[in-house]
Amino acid sequence: MLAFSTCWNNSRHTDGEAMIDEILGLGVKHIELSHGMTVTKIPGLRRAFDGGAFHCCGVHNYFPSPTEVMIDAPDAYEFTSHRPHERARALEMTLKSLEFAAEFKARYLVLHLGTVPLMPHRKWTGRLTRMLKEGQQLDPKYAKFKLKCVKKRKKTGGLYYTRALDALERIVEKAAEYQVKLAIESRSRYEDVPAETEMVALQEHFADNEWIGYWHDFGHVQLKHNLRLLEHDQWLAEMEPYLIGAHIHDVIWPHQDHRVPFTGTLDYDALLKHVRPEMPHVWELSPGRAKEEICLAIQCWKEKFSETLQGADHIPCHQPPATPS
Repeated sequence: MLAFSTCWNNSRHTDGEAMIDEILGLGVKHIELSHGMTVTKIPGLRRAFDGGAFHCCGVHNYFPSPTEVMIDAPDAYEFTSHRPHERARALEMTLKSLEFAAEFKARYLVLHLGTVPLMPHRKWTGRLTRMLKEGQQLDPKYAKFKLKCVKKRKKTGGLYYTRALDALERIVEKAAEYQVKLAIESRSRYEDVPAETEMVALQEHFADNEWIGYWHDFGHVQLKHNLRLLEHDQWLAEMEPYLIGAHIHDVIWPHQDHRVPFTGTLDYDALLKHVRPEMPHVWELSPGRAKEEICLAIQCWKEKFSETLQGADHIPCHQPPATPS
């Protein structure tokens, strides 16, 4: 199922209905309501939804944004935080997001679980990325530092994984009540929770609970693939039994993600074999991506992967008229 995230145009609109109209103009009717949404846009979203303008396939936590957070910050509060009041706020806002997900008849709520605060991103994943940009991926120094990163993560991560797991134990009860699945997203930085071994353990822990599953972010995982922390196709194959859906975006080597599909290095033909066509294939693009570029990519997607459309293949992508020469 082809779908589109509001993260692309949320910042350009003050009215939720106008925001939805712009996405509909791309030729996509299934929409994920993403983080960064202000409460002032909710009435417009309701008008569009109640009028049948779009189908809400899912919601991304936090939705809407906490009123005290003035920027788009899905990680403003973390279940892994050392501060009890921040963990409590994360729980409170997630439960509120579940309420909105149920109102918009969403199938899932995408969750970030937190980070390992003893491993600041710039010092670890940031340094690995800088070495990659400098062409040092084959240098023994790169391998040595990557091993140091892995050992540090393994040594310090257990406490934060446990905190995240404890939060999920509480949230999943409400998820079952609202009949909205918790989609635990793959993250792009090695310090994020859960790491790959933790993600497997988490999914096995909830194996008998139908309201928790895995959300694959193609760009995030490709960044880790580029860092040689995992192999993308192998990881997706391992997680296929737990998969709920995916965020689709491309990556320009080595670390520029949220790009328009077919403009980067991802091999969709190989990877999409692990994602069933009826699952949400949600395009999650940065605000800087041009409508013309997106329309061309959507048309290409429709031609290559028509089985994923379900309601989008008959909707034209409204491109602007060509400029006269």
